Amino acid sequence: METVIRLALENFTLTVLILGFAAAFVALALGRRGGPERVPEAFLAYYLLFSIFVSFFYNFVMHVFFGAMTARFIGWEDSPFQAEVGFASLGFAVVGLLAFRGSAGMRLAAILGPAFFLWGAAGGHVYQMVTAGNFAPGNAGVIFYTDIFTPLIGLGLYAWRHGALRPAASRGRAVAA
Repeated sequence: METVIRLALENFTLTVLILGFAAAFVALALGRRGGPERVPEAFLAYYLLFSIFVSFFYNFVMHVFFGAMTARFIGWEDSPFQAEVGFASLGFAVVGLLAFRGSAGMRLAAILGPAFFLWGAAGGHVYQMVTAGNFAPGNAGVIFYTDIFTPLIGLGLYAWRHGALRPAASRGRAVAA
């Protein structure tokens, strides 16, 4: 059991993505009946709650309160910059929580801000792999791939929920959010 918990925490970005999808399935299974828009709504809402709010709040806690350990996991030297990364993560977390039941514009902002942060981090991971041979799990492991793909998933869910991926005939019946 310890190994499973360690794996889940060391790969928290993937863990929270999976938990968000699981929460969406549970919400759909337990929720009241509704139109077809409730499916993409559930997946987008729980993506925002888990992959933005929970993930970035976890990142805040780790970088601010466990900075030395987090730096070792990433393959960095500990530095005061860790706190800055942590507080930026707290800002993204707050926006993710507000976007859970927020407007379309709030939700897009809650996806785009972290997306550019994560894509920049992925670029930094590549740079560290190439120039410093940094293949630490927190630099070149699951986190590297989730830094790239989690924002793409969020943008896909947003497009699905807000009509871009629905057939043109059904868009007029969609509930505006």
